[in-house]
Amino acid sequence: MPLPPTTQRLQWLLWALLVWAGAIFGRLVWLQVIRHDELLRLAEQQQQRTVEVQALRGSILDRTGQPLAKTLPAESIAVDPTKIPDLKIAADILSRMLDLDRSQLYQRLRSYQARSSHFMWVARKLDAKPAERVRKLNLPYVEFRTELRRFYPHGTLASHVLGSIGYLEGSDAERGSAGIEASFEEDLAGRPGLAHVFTDVHQTAYESFVTRAPEAGSNLTLSIDPNLQYEAERQLDKAIASSHARTGSIVAINPYTGDILAMANYPRYDPNLPPGRDDAAARSNLAISTPFEPGSVFKVITLSAAFESTNLTPDTLINCGNGSINLYGRVIHDTHRYSVLSVADVLAKSSNIGAIQIALRTGERPLYKYQRLFGFGQKTGIELAGESGGNLRDVKQWMPSSVGSLAMGHEVSVTSLQLAVAGAVVANGGLKVKPRLVIARQKPGQPLQRIAPEPPVRILRPETAITMRQLMEGVVLRGTGRGLANLRGYTSGGKTGSAQIYDAKAHVYTHNYNASFLGFAPVANPQIVIAVTLNRTTGGTAGYGGPVAAPVFREVAMDALRMLDVPKDLPEEELRATHSARPGDSPQDLSKELSKAAGLFAPPGQRPVSSVTPPPVQDDASVSAETSSPDRRPFLTASAEMSGEPRAPDFLGKSLRSVLEESAAAGFPVEVHGSGLARSQEPPPGTPVRPHALVRVQFGR
Repeated sequence: MPLPPTTQRLQWLLWALLVWAGAIFGRLVWLQVIRHDELLRLAEQQQQRTVEVQALRGSILDRTGQPLAKTLPAESIAVDPTKIPDLKIAADILSRMLDLDRSQLYQRLRSYQARSSHFMWVARKLDAKPAERVRKLNLPYVEFRTELRRFYPHGTLASHVLGSIGYLEGSDAERGSAGIEASFEEDLAGRPGLAHVFTDVHQTAYESFVTRAPEAGSNLTLSIDPNLQYEAERQLDKAIASSHARTGSIVAINPYTGDILAMANYPRYDPNLPPGRDDAAARSNLAISTPFEPGSVFKVITLSAAFESTNLTPDTLINCGNGSINLYGRVIHDTHRYSVLSVADVLAKSSNIGAIQIALRTGERPLYKYQRLFGFGQKTGIELAGESGGNLRDVKQWMPSSVGSLAMGHEVSVTSLQLAVAGAVVANGGLKVKPRLVIARQKPGQPLQRIAPEPPVRILRPETAITMRQLMEGVVLRGTGRGLANLRGYTSGGKTGSAQIYDAKAHVYTHNYNASFLGFAPVANPQIVIAVTLNRTTGGTAGYGGPVAAPVFREVAMDALRMLDVPKDLPEEELRATHSARPGDSPQDLSKELSKAAGLFAPPGQRPVSSVTPPPVQDDASVSAETSSPDRRPFLTASAEMSGEPRAPDFLGKSLRSVLEESAAAGFPVEVHGSGLARSQEPPPGTPVRPHALVRVQFGR
């Protein structure tokens, strides 16, 4: 019997419900069982994410342990553009409170709102005041987040050494972009942590937990002395203004360890501020990245090579050709016309012709050899990116007259750091040291780890280095640095340099100069070496290295010696009298009086102090090199606290180096003659003598 229509409709409805329920069940099985893993992964990608947790960046400290760069918490401001009722009003308020460009902010808000984005950074890592101004407005669409901000408490101080940090393109991660910040990125950055973040449908985080804790970066201690760095920058600014130079740099180095105590450049920048279009030049570390022709400073290398490779001595007479020489068809003129000068005078008076004659006697190969040994034409290896090795061509690429150009510091380019390292060779007794900035490292929770300097390499004999100290002291006492690089209470040595800048387009030399000075103090036991460079000075001879760079050395060296607590090796009252030149005083008179003032002087209770004083420079160059002058000061003098009856030490059979070391330790000045081993001495060994008596030693082979 057929079912009633009502029952049939109910059956069809029941079957429809069963099919619908079966479809739902099948779908559930498909989603929850068959595609479970895949859908779970997609859900996690949409609702959860793993983000990096920024690690605390390590601090950069000066040699006293005070921070030069550190990390501080800072507030950042973000907005939800979809919640902003009126974009124009929001742009007006936020741009005014945060000092932002209103039109740019408005365009960004429109763009993010059009994409229905729920998050947009407005300003990051703000100071407390602007963040607090926005907080007081209680805007519902504004969100505050705490981030870490790099802070340089001294602003522009040592900015080229420290460098700065910046965001990687298309990323929220920050990395060092220059200086120590870039070179030691891995040490400073530490290891970021990981956090698991849960987000809602609008990608707004509502819960998170850390899966790996961040590890803070290491603290780095630099060799920089902040007080000396400040003084170097201050003196450099003054010199730039007075000489009308475009740029300049100063490097102060410990000659025994290679520690950079100061590295100043002009112009500078503030690493706290983001890079701008107009400060690209200011961010260049000129002391290591911009080579220049050194001029007469390079004569220190020329004479050192000659003393190592030939039989020349400081008293050897050099024909200076009345200020002119024809070198393979090229006529070279000197600033002053000299007929004959001793080697010592060639350096003191900075004779170009004399330096060329010395280089010709040395030879191309030995000259090039020692230029390379001093480190020119190659990087020093300092821990900073962007270092230039300068330019020193191989002998095969020299022109016939190149030996003359290189002898006086042309056809070669060097950096200020290379000059300072070369000066350290003379100052420390002939050893080439590797310059360094990082002297210690400390990982979080671990003890401070001192970094030992690399072993130095000997490139000059000790006697050559001491001879060069003598001659460089002569530059200060009676040469081109006279009255410009003299220190109050300290002996000093140095060399001026003035390289005339060549205009490659006009093919003429301009009246602009690279003015430089390389010096050290005290002479007997140098504790500081300073290289000063001023680029493109003007004013004719007023822009030379002597008038503009030597006074900078004087001021910075005085500050350095005081800060390092180096005992004075000259009686100040006597030195003040000698510096007051009287009318009619000759260079010899001044030399003798300065030598007396630099005599045996050691305050009670202080360590022995030595003074190297060069032989007097003869104005009349006709005096024979073998003639002994009664005005000659001992080659090396020293003072020491002595007790009992002093007796002459026994130098017989010993080398020159041993004699010099023992005489300095015993407090007996020596006058040396000849070479080889000590064959005789006056007074004889063991003879009772007065304190600090002069001992004459004859050497022979």
